[in-house]
Amino acid sequence: MKTTITSTKTVASIAICLLAYLTVCAVGVHAGQTEIVVAADGSGKFKTVQEAIMSVPAGSEDNQVIIRIKPGTYRELIYVQREKRFFHLVGEDVNRTVLTYDLNANLMGRDGKPIGTFRTPSTQIDADDFTAENITFENSAGPVGQALAVRVDGDRVVFRNCRFLGWQDTILLNRGRQYFEDCRITGHVDFIFGGATAFFERCRIHCLRDGYITAASTPDNQPFGFVFSHCKITGETPAVRTYLGRPWRAFSDVIYLNTEMSEVVRPEGWHNWNFPERERTVRYAEFGSTGAGANPRARVPWSRRLTRAEAKAITLQKVLGGTDGWNPKTGKMHSRH
Repeated sequence: MKTTITSTKTVASIAICLLAYLTVCAVGVHAGQTEIVVAADGSGKFKTVQEAIMSVPAGSEDNQVIIRIKPGTYRELIYVQREKRFFHLVGEDVNRTVLTYDLNANLMGRDGKPIGTFRTPSTQIDADDFTAENITFENSAGPVGQALAVRVDGDRVVFRNCRFLGWQDTILLNRGRQYFEDCRITGHVDFIFGGATAFFERCRIHCLRDGYITAASTPDNQPFGFVFSHCKITGETPAVRTYLGRPWRAFSDVIYLNTEMSEVVRPEGWHNWNFPERERTVRYAEFGSTGAGANPRARVPWSRRLTRAEAKAITLQKVLGGTDGWNPKTGKMHSRH
């Protein structure tokens, strides 16, 4: 009798373990990871990215949420809510995995008034610890005024091998810290703007028409705004002319390090947005610029040429490390207190 009871318990235990295993497999959960597949053709668990995002209440450092997106054009408004930390959108092919919508600031809202710039992003990221890889983020409204492809309010956000397609105000980096690695960003007026701290490494900045690349609004007590390191600035045609930046608000911080600048960059480099008083409060600098657009002697007198020692001190960790020691290469943090 004792042997029979023991055998029954063993069989029950095996059955419970098997059921737990099958349950885990069904929802795509692995140790430290929840994985979901999105496919526009219906071959994945979801057909839209937003459905996939909403299917998981929240992520954590111990349970990363991986949303794999198969090639396709996903025409939808995407919102990554504040509580959805540690979400990762991973495309298979940056050129064929496109998240797009076409709102622009001049469209009329329900109140009969234009919706304005800040309600136009095709993708909005409020969550911290977000990552995207091999994805195109697009606002397809065209050259009709402000039309955001992406708005970021999250901290510790990383984009790798992504494309950002738009015209005016392509990317709003509103707050937090962001890292862009091997990305392509297109636009013509203020198409990288906001008050966040961001580091762009080996990115291609492509200017479609005459305009301004950056419109930073860096708070005066913030050590860094936008830093471009080993990037490349190009134009849709050789006739395009662009400024490196202009100050959206009274304070603005932009640095270009070892960046290749084609002839599209204007000799003077920077614009004061017709506010001469901002020339005293902006922090605009370059080091090691090369190409036909690198013209240090012609730059406006209120921009700076960094010394080699100053440039060497502007490292990825120095710019984005913050008080938590965030390393965007690894995603790890450590307290400095």
